[in-house]
Amino acid sequence: MMSLAPTALAEPPPSTRARSAGRAAATHRSDARLRQIFDGQFGFVWRYLRRLGLPEADADDATQQAFLVLSRRLDDVETGKERAFLCGTALRLASEHRRKQLRRREVGEEQAGDVLADSSARPEVDHERKRARALLDRVLDAMDIELRSVFVLFELEELGSADIAAALGLPVGTVASRLRRARESFQAIVRRLRAAEEHAERCHGDGSDGGTP
Repeated sequence: MMSLAPTALAEPPPSTRARSAGRAAATHRSDARLRQIFDGQFGFVWRYLRRLGLPEADADDATQQAFLVLSRRLDDVETGKERAFLCGTALRLASEHRRKQLRRREVGEEQAGDVLADSSARPEVDHERKRARALLDRVLDAMDIELRSVFVLFELEELGSADIAAALGLPVGTVASRLRRARESFQAIVRRLRAAEEHAERCHGDGSDGGTP
């Protein structure tokens, strides 16, 4: 049985960070505050966008957009509220992406991100990690985006309910309600996908000797 632990999460490739750093620095070269925010929050924003359903290439672009929006609004963002601003911006960007991609599904979005396992790991362990990550993405993709955003922040990014409420502009009670519903949805989708997998494997096994008299 595959594990869906947070350790299956990918990190942004170094090339993505370097590319985004260059763009952000070009916008506010003398702004030490923006640089500090970028260094501290880049990985969080990228992972959040990935778990909201964006393929890696689109997460790269959306992360850059989020920081460009922050750079333009930096004077309006209260110190200490930068993550909340970025989180809200990322959620809007993910929602826009979802609307634009209703008729198109990305294929092979894990190819670059999957080259993260320790090269010394056994092939079967590496394969299991990839399967777990792929299943996690399928489950999250099937969830309602409002439930998914709370689930990702709490279960995968390990933020507290109060921090999530601040980041998403929601009452703490609403966060708790959505988290409960998100967990129920997550478990139901996992059961459905695994049942479908097992059924397909049984059918494949039953039919493997179908041509033998």
